[in-house]
Amino acid sequence: MFEIEYKGGNSVIISTKKAKLVVDPKISIVGQKDVSTKGAVEIVTEDRFSVKNPDITLLINGPGEYGVADFDILGIPARRHIDSENEGLKTTMYRVEVGDSRIGIVGNIDHILSDEQLEQLGVLDILIIPVGGGGYTLDAAAAAGLVRMISPKVVIPVHYSDKQLKYEVPQDELSLFVTELGAPVEVTTKFKLKQPLALQTSLVVVEITRS
Repeated sequence: MFEIEYKGGNSVIISTKKAKLVVDPKISIVGQKDVSTKGAVEIVTEDRFSVKNPDITLLINGPGEYGVADFDILGIPARRHIDSENEGLKTTMYRVEVGDSRIGIVGNIDHILSDEQLEQLGVLDILIIPVGGGGYTLDAAAAAGLVRMISPKVVIPVHYSDKQLKYEVPQDELSLFVTELGAPVEVTTKFKLKQPLALQTSLVVVEITRS
């Protein structure tokens, strides 16, 4: 059993009864208080999203295989949305396994993934994906296309327009992605795993919890 909380930007918290995993906690770059990582596993899609807290259980900031607390994590190298092909792979996607569930976290990636990257992500129960566009992240159409390619059971969108957040570039409204994906929508303050998950992809909007 676990739950997912959204903090703004690309930052989410995945919590079990015994452990906590914090993704991209440095949300001061969008005008909010950084997410606390004390005693948690911290994973970042790029180094600039780390808060450099010495009191964490483990910092994961790149490709590789990691087993820590209640989580089995695979880091997969990827190209950022803003980089050209000759600039290399500067971001990391993650597949996080919690019990029998698989969660994909893709960050600000390019919309084209290789067969090898898709194979490494594998079959996902939940996909956490930025949708705000603006030339900085996947936009609604590209994000929806990637969702259809991966076919997760649940999609949790992040990194979209919010009046209290100050993004580096303007982000699109969440409604664009909702329309583009055309999947059933649920709104909640925290996503809690329900078994069994629906066979068709559903969209879960996890409202931002302010620190």
